[in-house]
Amino acid sequence: MKLKLIVFAVLLAIAYWKYEPEPIPLPEPIPITGGGNTSIRNFHEAKKLARQIYADMQTTFYCGCHYPDREVDFSSCDYRPARDDARARRVEWEHVVPAAQFGRSFREWRDGDPRCQNSSGRPFKGRKCAQVVSETFNKMESDLYNLVPAIGEVNGLRRDYPVGLLPGVKPMFGLCQTKVAHGLIEPRPEVRGFVARTYKYMHSTYPGHGIISRKNEPLFQAWDKQFPPSRDEQVRAQRIARVQGNVNSFVSGGTSNKPL
Repeated sequence: MKLKLIVFAVLLAIAYWKYEPEPIPLPEPIPITGGGNTSIRNFHEAKKLARQIYADMQTTFYCGCHYPDREVDFSSCDYRPARDDARARRVEWEHVVPAAQFGRSFREWRDGDPRCQNSSGRPFKGRKCAQVVSETFNKMESDLYNLVPAIGEVNGLRRDYPVGLLPGVKPMFGLCQTKVAHGLIEPRPEVRGFVARTYKYMHSTYPGHGIISRKNEPLFQAWDKQFPPSRDEQVRAQRIARVQGNVNSFVSGGTSNKPL
């Protein structure tokens, strides 16, 4: 009897090891084209699709914490809130390349537009005006390759800071190795290649918006080479291509590590 139970347990373990979950339900695929986002119209729509894409990969980007039921599990990553415990428990959709970084290249963001007036007739500018007026800005803001799930507190402290190195700065979120200080964010090593490829994708796909500076180009090239795409990053890219209509060749191959 004991032998039968052992054999049964071994067979069950093998079956479980070979088991692969069914693909998550996504909208019907659309034709793949060149260029950038061709199908997602606004940020609200992008966030809904992002939740589907990450349905079976519920891990926050900057700290590697699990978030079942959209609430961050601190114990899964030894995260310690730095300032805002309530926001730290919330998952937010973060732009790897901050919206403000490319948004300031749009006239509507900087100067406003006659079409940007509130119900009282008062003009406004910034991100909201760019959303109202510019189709290009909406496509860039909604590009799924640039969206990741992040702990709300980290997202808030990151603000629109550029990426850089912070030698000598101690981590501020428990064991999470991502650092935010002195107007910079230094992502944890596990996602540095991902960050580099996202910047390179956005820079090449939407030229003329000042996404990569000459100062940061060597850093991104080095990270891209040092930290190649993981399986999860590749699966994510395949899912995004299916619903967004374009390929990130820096992840799928063909242009990675070439000069920008």
